Amino acid sequence: MNTAKIEFSECGDCPIRHRAVCSRCETDELEQLNKIKFYKSYPAGQTIAIRGEPLQNVASIVAGTATLTRSIEDGRTQMVGLLLPSDFIGRPGRDTLQYDVTAVSDVTLCCFQRKPFEKLLEELPHVRERLLEMALDELDAARDWMLLLGRKTARERIASLLTLMVKRTIRPDGEVMGNSSRIELPITREAMANYLGLTIETVSRQLTKLKNDGIIGIEGKRAITIPDLGALLAETGDDEDGGMIV
Repeated sequence: MNTAKIEFSECGDCPIRHRAVCSRCETDELEQLNKIKFYKSYPAGQTIAIRGEPLQNVASIVAGTATLTRSIEDGRTQMVGLLLPSDFIGRPGRDTLQYDVTAVSDVTLCCFQRKPFEKLLEELPHVRERLLEMALDELDAARDWMLLLGRKTARERIASLLTLMVKRTIRPDGEVMGNSSRIELPITREAMANYLGLTIETVSRQLTKLKNDGIIGIEGKRAITIPDLGALLAETGDDEDGGMIV
C-alpha cells in the first residue's frame, strides 16, 4: 500500500472538509488531527481491509469509491454498502471490521492510527459529535435500503441509486444542485445489480427505459446525465427530497 500523492496537504484544502468526520473542528482541533493523519492510496480492485483482521487505522474516503461486502460459508458474496467521499471506515472501540472493504475505483484515504485517534476523541468533542451523527445517518440509510430492497420496483431502485450518486458526488453538502448534473458511475452494472438485488439485464433494461423517457442520458459505459433532477427524484418512489439519507 503506497502513500498517496495528492495535491492537498492541509485540512482547509480537503475536498471533503465540509462533511467529513472533522467538519465541525475548530482550527486548534484540526491541528491536533493533522499531527496523526497520513494519506494512503489504493488502485481499483485492491483490498483495503478484510473482515476480522486487526484494524490498525481508521480513515475517511477523500476520493474514489469502495464497496462493503460480506461472504457466507458457501462462498456467495453480497455487496452491502458503498463507501463514497467523506464516508468513514472503522469504528472507535472496535479492533476489527465486520465487512471486507475493496476499492472499486482509485481511492485516496485520510488515515489515522486507531489507538491515537480513539485517545484524541476524548479531547475533541466536535469529532465525537460528528461521528455520532454519521453513525445515525448510516442507520437511517440502512433502513431506507431495507425499504428499497423490500418494496421498490426495479425502476425505483435504479432511480434511488442514481439520486444517491448525484447527491454524494456532485453536491455532497446537500445544497441546491440546479437543473442539470453529470456523474460517472463508480461501479459496473454488474455491481449495481448485486447491490440492488436485480439482474444485470434488468439494470440495463431499466437504464434504457429511463433514457428513452428523457429522465437520464447515457454517454458511454459509465457517464450519466440528469437534465432534470426533479424528474429523477419523482422516479424514486420517495418524498420530494428523494428520501434517502446521504
